[in-house]
Amino acid sequence: MPSVTTPQSPAGQPNRALALSTVAFTVCFAVWTIFSIIGVGVKDELGLSETEFGLLVGTPILTGSLVRLVLGIWTDRQGGRLVFTLVMLGAAASTFLLAFAETYMQMLLAGLGIGLAGGSFAVGVAYVSRFYPAEKQGTVLGIFGAGNVGAAVTKFAAPFVLLAWGWESVALLWAGALVVMAGVFWFAAEDDPVIRAQREGRKAPPFSLKKELALLREVRVWRFALYYFFAFGAFVALALWLPRFLNGVYGMDLATAGLIGAAYSVPASIFRAYGGHLSDKHGARTVMYWTLGVSAIATLVLSLPSATYVVQGINGPMSFQLAVSPVAFLVAVFVLGFFMSLGKAAVYKHIPVYYPENVGAVGGLVGMIGGLGGFFLPLLFGVLNDVTGLWTSCFMALFVLVAICFFWMHLTVRRLEGRGAAQLA
Repeated sequence: MPSVTTPQSPAGQPNRALALSTVAFTVCFAVWTIFSIIGVGVKDELGLSETEFGLLVGTPILTGSLVRLVLGIWTDRQGGRLVFTLVMLGAAASTFLLAFAETYMQMLLAGLGIGLAGGSFAVGVAYVSRFYPAEKQGTVLGIFGAGNVGAAVTKFAAPFVLLAWGWESVALLWAGALVVMAGVFWFAAEDDPVIRAQREGRKAPPFSLKKELALLREVRVWRFALYYFFAFGAFVALALWLPRFLNGVYGMDLATAGLIGAAYSVPASIFRAYGGHLSDKHGARTVMYWTLGVSAIATLVLSLPSATYVVQGINGPMSFQLAVSPVAFLVAVFVLGFFMSLGKAAVYKHIPVYYPENVGAVGGLVGMIGGLGGFFLPLLFGVLNDVTGLWTSCFMALFVLVAICFFWMHLTVRRLEGRGAAQLA
C-alpha cells in the first residue's frame, strides 16, 4: 500500500481535534435525522400522504449525501475548521427556519438546508485524518464515525421535547445546539497541519480541481464506494426499516419496534471505533473479508421466509413450519449490524492510505454513495414488498448486494496477488 506522510502537530492537538470533531458530528447527525421524530407531528398537522411524508423524511438524507463530495473537496482546500463551522451554522439556520415553516413546500426547502448536517461527515474525515499517521487512522476515523450515534440521541430525546412543547421546540433546541457547537468548534479547534504548512509556504498548494476530480474515474474508488453503500447505506436503511418490519412480521407494537430500532443503531455506531482499531491492527482487507463473509451468512438466514411444508408420510400427509423466531431474528440482525459497523471503519481506513492528498474528494464520493444507499434502499425494500409479497425480500436484496461486494473484492485481491508474484519472479 502507498505510504502517507502527515505534517507533525503539537502534542495534544490531534486528540483535541478528534474529540471536537466527534462531538460536532454527533450533534450534526442528530439534526440530520430530526424528521424521523418530528415528521410524525408534521404529517398529522398538514395531513400529508404517505408519499409526501416519505419525501419529507428522505430529503435531508438525500441532500446530505449529495453535498459530501463538494464539502470534501472544499475541506481539502480551505481546511476543516472553517468548513465544519460554516456547515453547522448553515444547517442551524435551516433548522431554525423549519420551526416557522407553515406549508409543505417551506418544510421541504428547510429540509434541503438541514441536509448540510449530514454532509459534515466528509468534512470531519478530511480534517481529522490530517492530524494522524497512517497506522492510526483506522482507529481515529472509527472513533469519529461513531458520531452516527446522534441518530439514537434524536430518537430517545426528541419525543419527550415534542410531547412537552411541540415539534417546533425540537427544531429550535436542535438548531441552538448546532450554533453552540459551531462556536465551540471555531474557537477551540485548530487548523490542520497541512493547511498551516500551505499558509507558511512549507507545502505546495493542493492539486488543481481537474486533477482531483480525475481520481474519481479510478475503479478502485468506486469499489470502495460500493463497499460503503452496503456497510453504511444498508445500515441506515435497516435502522429506518426495522420498526416497520418487526410490526409487520412479528406483530410488535410500534413503541417496542421503535425501541429495538434505536437499540440497533447505538451499538452498530459505537463499534465503528473498534472496527477502526481492528483495521489498524490486522489490516482493513482482513476486516472487510470478515464483514462481507459474515454479512452474507446473516442476510441469507434473514432472507428465509416463513413457510409451511407438507410431506407424504407413512400414515399420510405431514406438515411442518419453518420460520425464523423473533429471538433468532434479533440475534442475526444485531450480528449483521455489528459487522456492518466494522466494515464502515475498514472502508475509510483504505482512503487516507491510498489517497493521502485527496481524502476530502475520495472520502466525499464514498460517503455520498453510502448516504444515497440510506435513501434508495428503503424505497427498494418497499417496492420489493409490493412486487414479491414477501417481508424478507429486503434481506434477499442485501444478500445479493453483499455477495457482489465479496466477489469483486476477492477477485481484485487475487489479481493483485498474482501481479505481485509476477513482479517478484
